[in-house]
Amino acid sequence: MGECKLDHSHEDVLKKLAEQAPHLSELRVSQFKNQLNGELSQERLNELFHLLKKYDLASPEERQEREKQMDHLFG
Repeated sequence: MGECKLDHSHEDVLKKLAEQAPHLSELRVSQFKNQLNGELSQERLNELFHLLKKYDLASPEERQEREKQMDHLFG
């Protein structure tokens, strides 16, 4: 995933989660929702957005890497 200079809002992340939810496990969707229920820094919002961005189009290797990053964020 490349660096992005845009700051993503809470609403941006919720919208992206709704788009990608069919491609994620129920556990992952729940983890994202739990994160979004709290106060989040702009950096964390951006991280969450980019983990979700084009998840459905990611290669198996890229998905595995994103899953590791999710484990780290949600752990």
